[in-house]
Order: sequence, then structure tokens, then C-alpha cells
Amino acid sequence: MPPKLPYNDLNTYLRALFGCRVQKIAVDAGLTCPNRDGTRGMGGCIYCNQRGSGTGAHARGLGIRAQIEESRRFLAARYKAKKFLVYFQSFSNTYAPVETLRRLYDEALAAKDVVGLSIGTRPDCIDEAVLALLQRYARSRLIWIEYGLQSVHDATLARINRGHDFACFHDAVAATRGRGIKICAHVILGLPGENRRQMLETARTLAGMDIDGVKLHLLYVVRGTALETLYRRNRYRCLDQETYVDIVTTFLEFLPPGMIIQRLTSDPHADELVAPAWALQKQATLDMIRTRMAQRNSRQGLRFRGP
Repeated sequence: MPPKLPYNDLNTYLRALFGCRVQKIAVDAGLTCPNRDGTRGMGGCIYCNQRGSGTGAHARGLGIRAQIEESRRFLAARYKAKKFLVYFQSFSNTYAPVETLRRLYDEALAAKDVVGLSIGTRPDCIDEAVLALLQRYARSRLIWIEYGLQSVHDATLARINRGHDFACFHDAVAATRGRGIKICAHVILGLPGENRRQMLETARTLAGMDIDGVKLHLLYVVRGTALETLYRRNRYRCLDQETYVDIVTTFLEFLPPGMIIQRLTSDPHADELVAPAWALQKQATLDMIRTRMAQRNSRQGLRFRGP
């Protein structure tokens, strides 16, 4: 039995819920984003490329079922996983007519050993019809909706060309609550113009919002993005590994002890990463975070004082 972590990690939560190893399977549904097609803006967020942080499997002609089966065999062998949570990852996975979404979600849920869905999307891409669909699934399956927030600061959101403000996220969370749907917020650390105090303000704000989980990401520079242009012109500097570890450790201290930590750092594609090189050292970064927390006698919720 591995030692208990100083934060409430996703794997432990899923094992407690299902009694076995549950692994996420990332799929690409071939959807797009209102911040790329002109509805909200063009070009997307400054850190996003044409692949939309996904696998690119749809462009290779693989349907949802084929993607699941390909990953299921690999993950079952590598991690001894018995059950799977299908993660709709690329772009905005509620940004389509509800009947299209129903077909995609039904296909995923019909796959062998799939216990639920995790749906990555934007807070400006949900409405009553979508939430009602997810609510029906949540009666018998585990359903997570992962809202990309990135920061609670509107000036930062404008700087990264996000296309929505914090109020939009707040409203989406309010509309989702009470439906049996788990809510996860995505946060990026190291965004242009943000300092340590502002990043920790995001932690304190989320701590009071009655959400179920959070994903923390390092901002890294990807080829073919507006952020790459800023980086090449020396107008953006990446966080160093030590600074990132320190901020994550303190960020966790402000979060409620029961909030589920789905991710603590990013997992970039090596073939498109520009900087920082240490972003590829995922396990080393996780080890550093755990070591830092042990050295500081730190734990998730240490500074949490309630909503």
C-alpha cells in the first residue's frame, strides 16, 4: 500500500468509489471552440494550438469507440486498471448540438468497463439542454464536467484572449450545482502578468465556491501559438521548476481538504514543446511537490478557513 499523500488525489478517490483501479481514457471528439470559430473570438487562447491540447486522434480517423478500445488495452496492461472514465479532452466538448453530444456520450458510455465521463469544456459552452443531458447520465454514472477557468482575474483572462470573464465561470458553476454532476476547475499557473499573490487569490476564491475538484497546469510554450511569439520576443518568461513547486504547495494549502486534486502539473507533447524543458519531467515535479510538502509539514486544507 503506497503512503498516504498530503492531498486528496483522484486515483485514491476513484479507488474508494469503485473498489479498483480506475483510469482516465482521453478521447478526441473532433469538436471545436467558440474562441476559434469566430463566435467568441478567433485564434483561441494564446497558449492553445491547432490540436487543442488533445491527442489528434479524430484527425487520424479514429472514432470514439476505437480510441477507447486502443487505450483500454494499454492502460489495463500498464496500470492493471479494471474500470475507465472517458475524458473528452480536446477543445470544448459541450460545444455542439445536444443530439450530437448525446450520440458521442452514449458511444463512450457503451464501451466495455466504462463507469462514467469527464467532459472538458468552457463555462460559456453550457446551457440547460446540455446540463439536463448530463444530469440524466449522472443518475447512474459518474459524470464530471471540467470547466476551463485558468484564473479568477479578468485582466488575466483578457490578456490570454480567453473570451469570457470570471462571472461566466461563476454562473456556470451555479447552474451545474444540485444536478449530481461533479465540477472540476482548471487553473493555469504562470500566466502572463500574474504574480504569486494573484495565483493564490485564485486558490482562495475557488475554495469558497463549493466545487468538487481542481486541475493545476503549468503554463508551457507550444509551437504555433501566440504565446510562442511572446516568448521568442522575450515578452514572456516561464516559471522555473522551484517556483512552480512552491506555488503549488501553497495553493493546495488554501483548498478545502475534501476537494479532489485531479492534476498537479501539465503533461505536454514533447514534439511541440518550446519551453520550459523541465515541463517534461512530470514525475520529478510531482516528487518535488510531495517532498516540499513533507519538509514544510504541509497538507491540503492547512490554510482553509471555510467558505
